[in-house]
Amino acid sequence: MARISGVDLPNNKQVRIALTYIYGVGEPRALKILEKAGIDPLRKMSSLDEDELNKVRAVIEEQGQVEGDLRKDISLHIKRLMEIQSYRGLRHRRGLPVRGQRTHTNARTRKGPRKGTVAGKKKATK
Repeated sequence: MARISGVDLPNNKQVRIALTYIYGVGEPRALKILEKAGIDPLRKMSSLDEDELNKVRAVIEEQGQVEGDLRKDISLHIKRLMEIQSYRGLRHRRGLPVRGQRTHTNARTRKGPRKGTVAGKKKATK
């Protein structure tokens, strides 16, 4: 297995797909990286030699943040939003959707499982 930016990349996948296992690298960015490194995106990871892997590593380093640095930056941005008490920061703190989605229905991914009605609770009688 090839190791780039602290991530083990699968040998049986095409290079363009395998690079997407790195946090911060999607398919469009992977294609740009491979174009700069001069590697065919349809080749398998197992067919790359050490020299080609070093080219890919160099291009990724040159292009910008991936993995740990990027995760740290994103978490710092979210913490800053919460500290200045912006609307987006409050939504992050409450675990609700941040980008204006509706919450009356849906939003279960952010809100978590439904809270069922409490069993055994009786209605007030007159």
